[in-house]
Amino acid sequence: MDTKTQARYEARARIVKALAHPTRLFIVDELAKGERCVCELTGMIGADTSTVSKHLTVLKSAGIVQDDKRGLMVYYTLRVPCIVNLFGCVEGVLLANLEEHMALVK
Repeated sequence: MDTKTQARYEARARIVKALAHPTRLFIVDELAKGERCVCELTGMIGADTSTVSKHLTVLKSAGIVQDDKRGLMVYYTLRVPCIVNLFGCVEGVLLANLEEHMALVK
């Protein structure tokens, strides 16, 4: 594998790694519905502001979300909304796995 190809796969891995947490997947799902402030996400998740902010920082560092500070409030949106298309594929894998396991018990 050449250097350019290696760098591309490493960049992809950083994005997938940033998504590899249930709370961050929830955040992406919520942001797919529209922008949210940290306070809204904190209430939805049931975690403290510091924890939610850390998750948002991981997503922002990976280029998945972007923020907009308005006064004391920070609002987040998906930088590239098509990221949620990945979830459909993941659900397809889950369904295929379920069907395979169900076939074993029949």
